Amino acid sequence: MKILTGNDLKTGAVTWWTGSDWSLHVDDAVDVGDEADEILAREQGARRVNAAYAIDAIRDANGVRPGHIKERIRALGPTVRPDLTLKPADPAAGNWVI
Repeated sequence: MKILTGNDLKTGAVTWWTGSDWSLHVDDAVDVGDEADEILAREQGARRVNAAYAIDAIRDANGVRPGHIKERIRALGPTVRPDLTLKPADPAAGNWVI
């Protein structure tokens, strides 16, 4: 599975491609397959996302999980402070000030 990640241009928040827009939640990410380069070119050209790229991931019973630890930390937050992690569908997530 390939998913796309980048940073929101306005806030700098880590975002994930949902198939039609960008989300703060990795569980909303969709498999882009071979379309990654096309989607990345379009989205970066529209200036909706910065430094976007494709990564390997898996989807299991727990949701979407990035394949590399760096991306897991980007998706969920610190590994040493679980109380600071981004929870799925966290209503306060959109209120972050970065």
